[in-house]
Amino acid sequence: MDNLYSSNRRASAFYVAPMMEITDRYCRNFHRVLSKRAILYTEMITSAAIVHGDRERLLGYENAEHPVVLQLGGSDPIQMAEAAAIGEQFGYDEININVGCPSDRVKSGRFGACLMAEPELVAECVATMRSRVNVPVTVKCRIGIDRDDSFEPFERFVRIVATGGCDTFVVHARKAWLDGLSPKENRNIPPLRYEYVDQIKALYPDKAFILNGGLLSHEQALDSSRSLDGVMMGREVCSNPWLLTQVDHLYYGEEKDQRSRFEIVEQTYPYIESQLGSGVPLGRIVKPMLGLFHAEAGGRLWRRSLSESMWLDGAGLQELQCALDTVRQTADKLASVRP
Repeated sequence: MDNLYSSNRRASAFYVAPMMEITDRYCRNFHRVLSKRAILYTEMITSAAIVHGDRERLLGYENAEHPVVLQLGGSDPIQMAEAAAIGEQFGYDEININVGCPSDRVKSGRFGACLMAEPELVAECVATMRSRVNVPVTVKCRIGIDRDDSFEPFERFVRIVATGGCDTFVVHARKAWLDGLSPKENRNIPPLRYEYVDQIKALYPDKAFILNGGLLSHEQALDSSRSLDGVMMGREVCSNPWLLTQVDHLYYGEEKDQRSRFEIVEQTYPYIESQLGSGVPLGRIVKPMLGLFHAEAGGRLWRRSLSESMWLDGAGLQELQCALDTVRQTADKLASVRP
């Protein structure tokens, strides 16, 4: 596959953020039904787990998910390079290094946002990984850590990491507080500084910078990334996955998606049947679909009906169809009383 950042791509590409316990293979498969072009990420997987663990369970995915990025957590250059090589063998289109997660567990393992303080080590990881793989090696980071609000540490981080051969930075445009804030609070409390990402792009115009953090709509995302190379959305896509149906048109210039939500659900049936046949519980497969009818007539009924039935023993397509019929009946009733 071509480099995801090749010059023939539109300026504003779209990415779904890596999210722990969310962007698993079932979530990514559903997201691919909604958008053919969005670039999908795995959950963060540690390099140690890949090198020593069950690789098929950790790295397995459907071919339909491409383009898909493997995000790694770790700080040992040799082990990171080995994990990257394994990821390339599995067919991932890109390897991304997590330098943004602020959780205590990640910090204690010496990866994630704490590596913002060690740009030389991140550069070494990038260089060593690039020596082992042919796919792009990229970095997802913050604009800083702890109490320093200045731009200079962020610029220094990018400058040094770029010496390792990193050409693409996905930037969550708020710093991370490694002491005093939970991971959830770190997604909301430190102020967003989109201007820092614009500034870094102006200093390094030959590098690609993808904007992440606080983006709630396509209008906001496109407006905030005019000088940049793409945008990444995460939590908002999870709560309202319908947003992905607009991606191919807005970011890649393709025809508008004319499918209804009902058609999209029905389009997933063959995949769901195949996974059920492999022993995967219905709840694990359809959990990413809970927000599909967000703010729509019958949306609460859909979420409630599916939530109550999807984890039942032996739950299958009949439970999904029942929830869909409930929404359709509600929508039909409302349509019949409209003037």
